[in-house]
Amino acid sequence: MIVFSVYTIPTSSVLHSCSNLSQTHFGFSSISENPIGGGGFKLKPRTRPCRFLVLFSTHSNPKILKSNRRSRYGQALSPYDSEEDEEEEDDEEDEDGFGDVSEDDWLTDDEFAEVSDFDGKRKRSKSQGRFGGSGAKKQAEKGQSRVLSSFAVGKELGGRNGKHTLEKSSTYYHTSNTDEAVSPFDARKEKLTTRKIIENKYPRLVEEIEVDKKWLPLLDYLSTYGLKESHFIQMYERHMPSLQINVCSAQERLEYLVSVGVKHRDVKRILLRQPQILEYTVENNLKSHVAFLMSLGIPNSRIGQIIAAAPSLFSYSVENSLKPTVRYLVEEVGIKEKDLGKVVQLSPQILVQRIDITWNTRYIFLSKEIGAPRDSIVKMVTKHPQLLHYSIDDGLLPRINFLRSIGMRNADILKVLTSLTQVLSLSLEENLKPKYLYLINELSNEVQSLTKYPMYLSLSLDQRIRPRHKFLVSLKKAPKGPFPLSSLVPTDERFCQQWAGTSLDKYLAFRQRLLLKEFANKYERKY
Repeated sequence: MIVFSVYTIPTSSVLHSCSNLSQTHFGFSSISENPIGGGGFKLKPRTRPCRFLVLFSTHSNPKILKSNRRSRYGQALSPYDSEEDEEEEDDEEDEDGFGDVSEDDWLTDDEFAEVSDFDGKRKRSKSQGRFGGSGAKKQAEKGQSRVLSSFAVGKELGGRNGKHTLEKSSTYYHTSNTDEAVSPFDARKEKLTTRKIIENKYPRLVEEIEVDKKWLPLLDYLSTYGLKESHFIQMYERHMPSLQINVCSAQERLEYLVSVGVKHRDVKRILLRQPQILEYTVENNLKSHVAFLMSLGIPNSRIGQIIAAAPSLFSYSVENSLKPTVRYLVEEVGIKEKDLGKVVQLSPQILVQRIDITWNTRYIFLSKEIGAPRDSIVKMVTKHPQLLHYSIDDGLLPRINFLRSIGMRNADILKVLTSLTQVLSLSLEENLKPKYLYLINELSNEVQSLTKYPMYLSLSLDQRIRPRHKFLVSLKKAPKGPFPLSSLVPTDERFCQQWAGTSLDKYLAFRQRLLLKEFANKYERKY
């Protein structure tokens, strides 16, 4: 319906411009609709004088005034669409069999590989038509067509996008090209099923983080190494991209680590400490670092243990970091090249720390505190490179002070530490003090005996020192006076042959009874 408004216009103002056109006056001869929805008019000359100018007003139609009118499906209507046109269009769609599709039958746009053009109510624009109708064809001809849906385009758009379906592979769902259309009910059911699988398998993980269904293959694969939901959360917090790795790539990298000696049970610990290892390629990273370790003289049987102990070494450049560290150990610290492999096996962390700082601070401390010469300190580091990791205030100094407190001089302390540097790693309350008290009170030895047998401090009090002492006492073969510490050094078999003169089985049975008795006594004291 087209409406005109007639306004009286003074000829002196409006028609003054007409006089410049040979006094020819203009008026409306016809009115037509613009292809894009706007109004238009044509002017043709008239022979009569023009006193009125007929104008087309976009504000004279009460329906046009409501420019935000919507269809029953929530689509914005053109200002020039009438209710009759809308009803005719709906009738045409009903004839195609799609006019009564309810809102719940439509799929959300996030179920497709490509996003459909939906509005807030998930209904398709009428200008595009539904399911590739005539509206969609017109838009395609203008080059303005977008992907309508994975099941709606097909032949109308020339087959450029094909059809998308959700395929099920084991318990994982993905989009792929097929030649068959997918029912919106089936697609929605697939999505709900996938979501339910995630929630059932990893309920805690879903609560903590937003899990992408693409992660499922990787999570299931890592679960075979003993990782649980709490571990995945730790990996996500430490390095989120590690859970976005393709499962095939992750499998290739972990299987390579296992092939060079990493134990299956150690994979979990490696991933928790260094989840980035899933991103390191085999050819450009893992193999070069393994080759570097082997160049230090480390046997193949120990490569896996070193990786498990210090997985972060893969994040360091071989040329710019690891090799310079090795050169510093040889040239500045004084470790012999033949001992490098042994040092790294004892403490793989030595490759990934600021060796210059740790060495200098501990060298200066030991030199001043107990008067240790450089050669003695180098021997300490070679035998027990963990020394470079220990805190001076909380580790080295308290143990040196303990040895002083039991009557040792600096020379005795230096002798003990040079011979048995791991004394610096032993607990004061649980290890050193109980062994010292047993040495004095039960074995009737002097503290000076430790300088001759520092090995005593490294032996287990419950598994070796007390059982052997009590066994010889029960056999009445314990010598009078100080108990010989040399009897604690050999293996159980040699101890039975040289000192007890009995079978190994007899000694092992005695030790078992003693351990059970000691456990019972501790349990009673505790409760």
